[in-house]
Amino acid sequence: MKMDRVSQAMEQVGIPGRDAYDLPTSHKRFPDGAWYRMEVSGVERPKVLEAVIDESQKRDMPIHRLISVVMGATLLDKAELKDFAQMAAEAQMEVILTPGPRSAWDTGRQLVTPEGGLSGLRFRGSDQLQQVITDIMTCIEIGFRGFLVIDEGLLWLLNEMRENGDIPQDVIFKVSIYAGHASAAGGRVLQMLGAGTFNPVADLSLPQFASIRQAIDIPLDLHIILTESFGGYIRIYDGPEMARVCAPCYFKIEPGPACAAGPGALYKPWVDEGMLAHWARVKVKYAQIIHEIIQENFPQATMSGIGPADLAIPKP
Repeated sequence: MKMDRVSQAMEQVGIPGRDAYDLPTSHKRFPDGAWYRMEVSGVERPKVLEAVIDESQKRDMPIHRLISVVMGATLLDKAELKDFAQMAAEAQMEVILTPGPRSAWDTGRQLVTPEGGLSGLRFRGSDQLQQVITDIMTCIEIGFRGFLVIDEGLLWLLNEMRENGDIPQDVIFKVSIYAGHASAAGGRVLQMLGAGTFNPVADLSLPQFASIRQAIDIPLDLHIILTESFGGYIRIYDGPEMARVCAPCYFKIEPGPACAAGPGALYKPWVDEGMLAHWARVKVKYAQIIHEIIQENFPQATMSGIGPADLAIPKP
């Protein structure tokens, strides 16, 4: 079988037959017309959110989305969650909460073995699905409208519940980098299952990112800075081209030793909130640097201002 015939067959179903080596300019945009937005991860507690808001205001640098409570929303009490929702609402920042029960909390140990980890972070049994959805529903009642999802089965189920009216229509689901998708076909599947936004693996080339953009309409969430545990990517000078070929996209800023796994993991309940607040301020500074480099090198790309209407801002 000639490879060009396979490419033709792929293209007939809407998937690019090759990576986009010509790096075409994306003609897709956010609803407000912007090309890109800024996302800060690891906003684990209300005091960390306070730091993000304060630094954003000092620098006059909009932060549009917060990936929050990666340690698990279960580990904040309702008073903390209510404070978090209220502060984010007043600052007009979208919050993507990470619900609590998941495979790493379970008694099963396959996940932590060298080969078992390759099977991915998937929810185990119906009881764990029930538990994580209960955590999500509790947070919806408090006012949150965005949630991080790492399991395609859970994504499908949540979308079905949203279609049935059990979950409000304005709730969005963001697919995590931990889901491990890295192609246009994977992105199309996630969009079909109800994802509102999609975080591909971080080390893709620009032609690979561009091929994904050609196949899907939802925003791409692109790690422009990522922890050492994932490879320590710092792609700041790719920012202008990322904005051009991947719009609409969120630039994800996540420096540090590790995210949620290993001895250096930042997003754990025992990590000092003062240190996390300091890191949050650094991330806002990096957002400013990224924005300035994009504007100096590709000023056609606009960034959203504060609180665009389509954000999943909490409704406390």
